[in-house]
Amino acid sequence: MSLALRLLDEDEVRALAPEIERGYAEEIEHYGNLDGEAARRKAAQDIPQVLDDPKSDLFALEEDGRRVGHLWIGERDLQERRVLWIWDVFVDPSQRGRGLGRRAMGLAEGEARGRGLDRVELNVFGGNEVARSLYRALDYDEIAVAMGKHVA
Repeated sequence: MSLALRLLDEDEVRALAPEIERGYAEEIEHYGNLDGEAARRKAAQDIPQVLDDPKSDLFALEEDGRRVGHLWIGERDLQERRVLWIWDVFVDPSQRGRGLGRRAMGLAEGEARGRGLDRVELNVFGGNEVARSLYRALDYDEIAVAMGKHVA
């Protein structure tokens, strides 16, 4: 089965934005230890800002023409180098466990090479062991780890 990227048009991006915002807020609440309202506010601020960035591209992940998720990438300047940044890689829950996330990451790496970039970077929440395990298996290095502790 063939997995491919299809760039979403503006209407498709706007239709998908609330789902992305909701998912990001849930991750911030779950892994980032923010209360629900604060997580929703942060997501409502962050997501539109990045979606409006002309260096940001949101793709449908399509397997044999059927949408199975999305990949959100863009170019960023980080520490005096240009990288392909992955904001979100999402595989529909009903399609997980079939290697689509791994294949989507390969497509992202292909996008980087096609843009003349030699590095891909992303952020992952510390408690998201499924994602962290995937990235480690694909030879991604941990660059920084933020830690915290409730002391109340």
